[in-house]
Amino acid sequence: MSIQRCAWAGNDPQMRAYHDEEWGVPERDSRALWEKLMLDGFQAGLAWITILRKRDAFREAFRGFDPEVVARFGEEDVAWLLGDAGIVRSRSKIEATIGNAKAYLAMREAGEDFSEFVWGMAGGKPIMGDGVHLPVKSPLSEQMSIALKKRGFKFVGPVIVYAWMEAVGIVDDHAAACFRRTGLPQPG
Repeated sequence: MSIQRCAWAGNDPQMRAYHDEEWGVPERDSRALWEKLMLDGFQAGLAWITILRKRDAFREAFRGFDPEVVARFGEEDVAWLLGDAGIVRSRSKIEATIGNAKAYLAMREAGEDFSEFVWGMAGGKPIMGDGVHLPVKSPLSEQMSIALKKRGFKFVGPVIVYAWMEAVGIVDDHAAACFRRTGLPQPG
């Protein structure tokens, strides 16, 4: 019996592993949520496989996506990152990531936990998609985008936010027959 996956996982081993082990798994760690949001911002206009293949280089370049470290990056760091062929070399996305680290820290300093904030907007548990349609945005991603922008975040439009919500398990958009869909028996 073959395992049924979401069609987008395709035949690429790295994409299949990402689908099987990460995509849609509820993430509750604030720093990990922030990292994944930053990577989704870098993906804008590109295929996810591009970011996935560069993810280790991104993690190295952005010092493990530690917001306290990234928030201190200056123009020399930006110049260095623009020369790093291992990542997507977009000045606007690099500067947005630095600014987003500052916004993340400002939330924390104001007593607002990033995980509690995003999961609270979603009602605290994953939202089940219908298993058929794959929307590119939702009313919640639009609301979350606005709320993040009010806090100073950039590259967090409703489409990026929706893709991120799927990636971190806020939304379960696995296909109806996919073995990863919540509530289906898992192989094994």
